[in-house]
Amino acid sequence: MLPKYKRVLLKLSGESLMGSKDSFDPIDHTIIAQYAQEIKQIVEMGVQVAIVIGGGNIYRGMNEADTGIERAHGDYMGMLATVINGMAVQSGLEKAGMYTRLQSAIKMEQIAEPYIRRRAMRHLEKGRVVIFGAGTGNPYFTTDTAGSLRAIEIKADVILKGTRVDGIYSADPEKNPAATKYDKITFAECISKNLKVMDMTAFTLCMENNLPIVVFDMNKPGNLMQVVTGDRVGTLVTQ
Repeated sequence: MLPKYKRVLLKLSGESLMGSKDSFDPIDHTIIAQYAQEIKQIVEMGVQVAIVIGGGNIYRGMNEADTGIERAHGDYMGMLATVINGMAVQSGLEKAGMYTRLQSAIKMEQIAEPYIRRRAMRHLEKGRVVIFGAGTGNPYFTTDTAGSLRAIEIKADVILKGTRVDGIYSADPEKNPAATKYDKITFAECISKNLKVMDMTAFTLCMENNLPIVVFDMNKPGNLMQVVTGDRVGTLVTQ
């Protein structure tokens, strides 16, 4: 079976790495092991994989009025959280037998390479999974924006946004059982219907650079493989 996409950027939220709500551990290694096996399957098909992970399971930027921590300072704390998650995923991938590189937008040479676009692309060409940490390296930008930016820079064919739901709905399906799912939708329709696919900066980057997005349920085994081979899983956002 041939993959539909040659190079993908997988965007995961930090919360996706958490276990059950009863668990206080921000990183569930059984989930990382599951993700590693899913990613290994597509790497063995010849798909080049880059990953961007959020940091919300460890630290989420809080309201300055509530915490006393200014926004920029809090955003840098969040960037460090994404590096911790990146290291955890890197360990899981290598345990599953893959070659990886962790690149950070904030210099920390002991644990990660600095982000260098051409080096990242060379790693991908050699079959290594590249994990991008520390967001864009700048405050006031989300990891969604970092994912969109990195995907455009490395010339990825698509952004695969792994979430807890199986696509984009007309309303929150966890709150509204009558919400309908879209199999395919345009960027313009997402904006007109005010569907929160990504934050607007990230979404606009994808729209202006004609970079498709697939929103799908990453926690369902086999979904990642189905998306990569072109099966109708989740929701495809295109021009």
